Amino acid sequence: MARNLAALPSPSAVVLAVGGLYVAQSVIGGVTWAGLPAVLRDRGLPLDSVGLLSLIALPWALKFLWAPMVERYRLPPVGRNRSGMIVMAGGGLSILGFGIVGALGPESLGPVLACLTVIAFAAATVDIACDGYAVESLPREQHGWVNAAQVGGAYLGAAIGGGLFLVLAAAYGWAVAVWAMAALLAFLGIPFLLTRGRGGAYEQRSHVPSLASALRRPEIRRGLLVAALYVLAQKTAMMMVGPFLIDAGLDLATVGLVNGVGSMVVGPAAALAGGALVRAFGARPVLLTALLLQAAALFFFAAREAYPALPSWALVAVAVAGSSGTMALGFVALYAQFMHWSDPRQGGVDFTLFQSVDALVSMAAGVAAGYAAQHLGYGLFFAGAGLVAVAAAPAIAIASGRGATDGARSLPQTPPAIPISVGEGR
Repeated sequence: MARNLAALPSPSAVVLAVGGLYVAQSVIGGVTWAGLPAVLRDRGLPLDSVGLLSLIALPWALKFLWAPMVERYRLPPVGRNRSGMIVMAGGGLSILGFGIVGALGPESLGPVLACLTVIAFAAATVDIACDGYAVESLPREQHGWVNAAQVGGAYLGAAIGGGLFLVLAAAYGWAVAVWAMAALLAFLGIPFLLTRGRGGAYEQRSHVPSLASALRRPEIRRGLLVAALYVLAQKTAMMMVGPFLIDAGLDLATVGLVNGVGSMVVGPAAALAGGALVRAFGARPVLLTALLLQAAALFFFAAREAYPALPSWALVAVAVAGSSGTMALGFVALYAQFMHWSDPRQGGVDFTLFQSVDALVSMAAGVAAGYAAQHLGYGLFFAGAGLVAVAAAPAIAIASGRGATDGARSLPQTPPAIPISVGEGR
């Protein structure tokens, strides 16, 4: 029978489609970890209850455990790619969950936490499918743009979920604010469903996605090391920047302005710049440049602690550039490396492994950062964090060198997916 060759969507369509999903996922995160804590505290709930929200991050850290099952369903041995089905199911569950959360109200903390955990599980599962789809659908030279959409979307979604949500809650009440976020999730999912909703051609696939297959590849093992080192060097000190600015004499409104400008302007702009730079120069130079710029910002914070006469405007400028601009630039390059190392036959598994290491190291490093800053003081803490960033640069340069970056070329030479006729697919 004649083969039914389904053309892949254009790279711009793919970037737009997955970009909408990345914004939607970050809207969920912004509501959960930025907007809701403020609402709960405003309603008088104790801090220990507010702290329970951190547990909702577990599905994102542990999603590598079910990523192989998602990929095996998404890419069946015979049949169509099911990315659209997973996105529709996970997105629908998230929207329904937000609808229930809006009806419950923040005072029903237990049921709200349960619903948000289910939403987090659904969103993390959608993320697996979304990442896998991006890895398989885009040529390598386009990876920087989809990573720019990923990182820029994270900043934009967090600003919406942590900012616009609170404005709506203050003006119109809890239910309207949550339901508005649910409607926004539905809107953001439309481009993906229009791009991938039909599922493409029926195909035969010989590869079975698995964690074991990923961990057998030296590129994945090197990539996990790079992910751990980079996140440790880049993120460890960032949680302490806000408290440091307060203790340096800035008021809460100024710190809020710093965060707002970073999330709405500097972060997305740096993500777009990162996408262009990765396309022009490759991921590794951008990765190392961002790491060294971050080290310079940390050394400035240490100097400001030792010499308080340094102007506050310079402190604000470095805080915005370091905590938003440099972070966005670096993570666009890091995620581009993740895509380079991921096997298109199981992109959702490989990319998820990298992200899980990111999440786990971030949580551990955040706890360690608070302890170190408390007992060492800001000066020694930031200086030490800057030295960690500098020391990590050579190791990351070696691990992300030519052999690791071009690792996709060493994949086992198994037959590619073969489009077959609709009749054969049935």
